[in-house]
Amino acid sequence: MKILLVDDSKTMRNIQKSVLTQMGHTQIEEACDGQDALSKVGAFQPELLLVDWNMPNMDGLSFVKAFRQQDKTTPIIMVTTESERARVVEAIKAGVNNYVVKPFTPDILNQRITETMSKLATV
Repeated sequence: MKILLVDDSKTMRNIQKSVLTQMGHTQIEEACDGQDALSKVGAFQPELLLVDWNMPNMDGLSFVKAFRQQDKTTPIIMVTTESERARVVEAIKAGVNNYVVKPFTPDILNQRITETMSKLATV
């Protein structure tokens, strides 16, 4: 499965990459903000996106809204420190399929990815 990691923190991308690699995913592309991600989705064609909320240039929510205008189906998981209920609702309305609050454990990330992909498989 092709996965795009969108986070301005190289450390956070490395942590996510490590978890994904342990899960058996090897096709991983990285983007440092929403603009970078938008420039990569066309060529990379990800099957899952893990997106941070707070980033420079273009934040995660703006990216999700822009991405959803061209792609309504590819699953997006917001991985962020934003845990307020209103923020979660806002992200879901924008088109996010699932939500992970930082800091997270590898098990939680794995569980959210599995949940998200199995929900879509039944649609």
